[in-house]
Order: sequence, then structure tokens, then C-alpha cells
Amino acid sequence: MSIVKAKKNLGQHFLKDQNIARKITDSLLPVTREILEIGPGMGVLTRHLLANKQFAVRAIDIDQESIDYLHAELPDFRDQILYGDFLKMDLSAFYTMPFSVIGNLPYNISSQIFFRIIEHRQLIPQVVCMIQKEVAERVSAPYGNKTYGILSIFLQAFYDIEYLFTVSEKVFDPPPKVKSAVIRLLRNSREKLDCEEKLFFQTVKTGFNQRRKTLRNSIRSICPPGFESDYLNLRPEQLSVDDFILLCQQISYARQNTPPALSVNP
Repeated sequence: MSIVKAKKNLGQHFLKDQNIARKITDSLLPVTREILEIGPGMGVLTRHLLANKQFAVRAIDIDQESIDYLHAELPDFRDQILYGDFLKMDLSAFYTMPFSVIGNLPYNISSQIFFRIIEHRQLIPQVVCMIQKEVAERVSAPYGNKTYGILSIFLQAFYDIEYLFTVSEKVFDPPPKVKSAVIRLLRNSREKLDCEEKLFFQTVKTGFNQRRKTLRNSIRSICPPGFESDYLNLRPEQLSVDDFILLCQQISYARQNTPPALSVNP
């Protein structure tokens, strides 16, 4: 069968370097037996994964041409190579036990994939993925770093993140305009946030949407009248995950103990 044509609208850049492919798949730790590959494309990672008998591998791709190609190339594994959208698939229909995620993620939806992983963090203890280098640096950045942001905090709240290695644009077909990087996410010990989760996400998003301002100005709409905290004098990138959790605890406590506004009878 002829090769698959990379589709710009799907953000496809097919890895063609076997050494890099082996290095990526070797980065998977034996945390789970079940492995899900997102976006196998022409199967360069898939072949290495299937060759490792300690893993039970599934691959899912939204590109029917890629699926047809892999079914023809790897007929013995046809039932494990699925057409579908990771962002919409019912993961519980395939997995009742934890599974690891691996993939060369499309740059244009990598953030959406990460948010989906966060939603299913109890099922996904490990992620090894190749993404745009700039995004990899952002999600692995410590607080206080200028690239630290919303995605950094949301992922670091539940995962320990390691920047593994940089990948040249020359090992792809077609080559992207930017360098890539491989990172590994391992689920940390935090079972749940020690604060209201909805408030946590709201506070982080609102703060970073005006990241040059101090939190006193950027999250004013979230805080009850008269609320005070030392955190309000800082900009959002100066707060760690634990700092944001403590800030949210303070806001929740203040909300519960703020007396209602007096109404004036006409």
C-alpha cells in the first residue's frame, strides 16, 4: 500500500527516524500493561510498541487513511488499531484498569489532549508524548519561570513532569517549522485538590488571562468584598500549585464567612 499523505488540517508530521522512535517507546516505564497510542499515523511508534510483549497495545487515529494503511501493513493487529477521536471516545468502554498514553501528538490539539488526560487522571498514571518544544518547556516549567502558565499548573497539580529530550524537525515528513520535544508525565500522589476544584481552575485561568497584573487586580471578580491575602500582591507565575490551593482555601473560607449585604427597604 502507498504511504499516507500528511494532512495539514490534522497537524500530521510523520516521524521517520527509527532511533528516535525507539528512544520514545523506551521512555515508557512499566507502570501499566495497557498502552494507548494516540495518532499512530504510519505506525513508526506502533511497530516498536507491538514488538514489546510486556505491553498490550491499542492505537487510535482520526485519519481513516492511516487506519486503512495500518490495517494493511499490520493485519495481525487489525483489532487493536482503531478509528476514532481520543477527545470524544468513551475511554471506560475500553479500559477498566489504568493505562498509559503515548503518541506523537498533533501540535494543534495537544492542549486539548492534555485537558482530556487531566479529566481521566485516575485511569492514566503515565503519559509519554512528543509535542512542540515550546509547549514541552511550558508544561514542565517550575513556578517563577516566565513560560509557566495555565497548562503548567493544571498538569503539575496531578503529574510529575520530566522533559526528556529535544527532537529535530529534520526527522519528520513533512518537517514542521519548529523543534519538538518528548516529555514524560507520571501521576503524583495527589488524589484530589484540597480545595474546591472548580474554584481552583477558575482562579488559575482568570489570573493568567491577565498575567502581567497582580492577583489583586486580575481575580478581583472572584474574591468576596474585603478579602485580603499576601498572595494578592503577587503575579500568577509566582505561585506554585500548592500556593494556588491555599489561595482558593482562603477565598472559600472568606466567602462562607462574609456577612450578606444589607438590603435597603424602599
